[in-house]
Amino acid sequence: MEEFQGPEPGRHNTSEIRSQRKWWISVFFCGFLILTGDSLVMLLLNFYYVQNNRSENDQYQQYRGTWTQALIQNVAFPILIPLFFILPKPETVSDQTNTRHPPFLRVLLLYLSLGVLVSVYSKLYALARLYVGWGILVPAQLILTSLFSAFINRLKFNRWIIISIIFTLAADFFCAPAFSGTPTEDESYTYGIKAWLILIFPTLAFSLSLSLTQLGFERVLAKTKRYGGSNKKVFRMVLEMQIFVSFVATLVCLVGLFVSGEFKELKGESERFKKGRTYYSLSLVGLALSWQVWAVGLLGLVLSVSGLFADVVHMCASPVVALLVVLAFEFKDDDFGWQRRGALLGSVLALACYFYYLHKTKKKEMAELNKRDNNNNNSEEA
Repeated sequence: MEEFQGPEPGRHNTSEIRSQRKWWISVFFCGFLILTGDSLVMLLLNFYYVQNNRSENDQYQQYRGTWTQALIQNVAFPILIPLFFILPKPETVSDQTNTRHPPFLRVLLLYLSLGVLVSVYSKLYALARLYVGWGILVPAQLILTSLFSAFINRLKFNRWIIISIIFTLAADFFCAPAFSGTPTEDESYTYGIKAWLILIFPTLAFSLSLSLTQLGFERVLAKTKRYGGSNKKVFRMVLEMQIFVSFVATLVCLVGLFVSGEFKELKGESERFKKGRTYYSLSLVGLALSWQVWAVGLLGLVLSVSGLFADVVHMCASPVVALLVVLAFEFKDDDFGWQRRGALLGSVLALACYFYYLHKTKKKEMAELNKRDNNNNNSEEA
């Protein structure tokens, strides 16, 4: 699973077949991480807000604790450091080549900018979920991701990608997982321009971060000397990106936690927790680890395919997550009815369309490689 990109032209076809097989395994593995991370995050968030009596509190308390949730989303990155050093280092290019490597400042700027973006959407998503719920957040996010992918990453849309996006939007429109932190009906007066601004900015920051991450993999990390400088994409890049970006985001969230004075409320939250302080701590630790599982899977798909595909897979996990929430909690009027069953089918069709496009792309690459090899053999025989 280490290498995502196929071998250079001229190698034997068997090597190319093996490389593509590894690529497919990596894609499915990262998709599994996203599904696992999404499911655990949603289940633990619901458990956290149910046990915290959030729905019974006043308006002021309803929208507190967002810096804490933003910090939890990023703070567990140290668990990835041992894995980063365990993975083998790629071969570096010879110093005698003319390969130009991006300066250290460009890499630093990449991590700083992405870290700030991640901290922004971590904070605002935590707040937006409490203001407008879960369902309206993700569809708006995919639309923005599509636009950024077209203009920043120069992604060429075809009918299969467009059909996949349409199915994904339809599925998520009908299948938002129930969320216990959503405001109750008597708090509906809080909706308005403020709620819509809180909705727009996190989706904007998240979508932009996906496109910039893809650009950073292709234009910066893949060209550095430590990764061979030959545009190869290896899983080690995902861990490096996640560790440094999360480190910056954690620092920003810590500053926000202390400047806002929210750290003073942590004791009160642990005391309000129905299951006690032990379960309060375990729920936060579980959330932190789940967010890292999700993030590694997301960045893995950004690296191996694109930011748009990563977002599609993330959104297509919603029907499965909704089913798990129904099974785990007893929310009023929440079931897995015909709408969510249809959404599950829509997600399957969305993924099928996108995977069919990827299959056609890889098949075309193999045909071009075979053609080049045949031409080379004919030239040698002549």
